[in-house]
Amino acid sequence: MGPIAAERNPPINPEYYQPSRFVIEAISYGPTTLVTTTLPNNYAKGQLVRLMIPSYWGARQLNNRQGYVITIPDDNQVVVAIDSRGYTAFGFVGADTANKKQQPQIIAMGDINSGAINAAGRVMNGTFIPGSFIDVSA
Repeated sequence: MGPIAAERNPPINPEYYQPSRFVIEAISYGPTTLVTTTLPNNYAKGQLVRLMIPSYWGARQLNNRQGYVITIPDDNQVVVAIDSRGYTAFGFVGADTANKKQQPQIIAMGDINSGAINAAGRVMNGTFIPGSFIDVSA
């Protein structure tokens, strides 16, 4: 197999790709974690997300935690499968307001290639065209 032709491996242009990253406004703790964003988000049920929370925003235990989206109660809310009972409170705790520029974020991680993500959640859909594996060479 030779090299990949340029037209089959186009560069990723920023105008065609924008990561799903949203600023976190509030977090509600419990056996699952409710994350409220400042803007409506585009996450789907079953999608893997990561929480990025700077230390001066509290909730240090949630920093870099990953979890799957369980439900979407509102346009700007997602419930994530992270047990956050007993974690420290979320909110800006720094005295230096310059640090407030680094906002807490929730970032899409994609899936684990175990099926399509759609309104029904993670579903194992076939990725072939029926009849495409029939040997028609003879």
